[in-house]
Amino acid sequence: MGKCNERDVEWNEYDHGASAFRRKELSNAVDAEQLGCSLYELEAGKRSWPYHYHTANEEAIFVLEGEGTIRLEDGEASLEAGDYVSLPADETGGHQVVNDGDDPLRYLAVSTMNEPDVTIYPEMEKLGVFVGSPPGGRDERSFHGYYPIDGDVGYWEDA
Repeated sequence: MGKCNERDVEWNEYDHGASAFRRKELSNAVDAEQLGCSLYELEAGKRSWPYHYHTANEEAIFVLEGEGTIRLEDGEASLEAGDYVSLPADETGGHQVVNDGDDPLRYLAVSTMNEPDVTIYPEMEKLGVFVGSPPGGRDERSFHGYYPIDGDVGYWEDA
């Protein structure tokens, strides 16, 4: 059994303009292998990761404190403490969390940890490939990178 207290886990800070948040990687603190869990905190007016979905990993969000919005494939939905959102491993699970409230928004993000995974970022017109360790995993990856969605090439060199 792995056990930790979130008070003992350090925050990782991410700041890319409107996408700015703090994250505690709880599952990595206990060396979990098949289940990921992170505590997120978004200040008012900030967003989480860019809008995306996974092709191999189901995710879920559970709101602990604050209010905000989750952008989904079919529109937006409000978020408040106690809300649970399930995000399938396909385009219907596309999401981005936005704190459009006045106070910090704290939530848990839970996911399966399957690899390989391809993560699609439709608005950025790119995809991410993760082999050897899934997104959020900390094991060494044998292959990973980000590529333009329209970067399709033929199978054979002369195609």
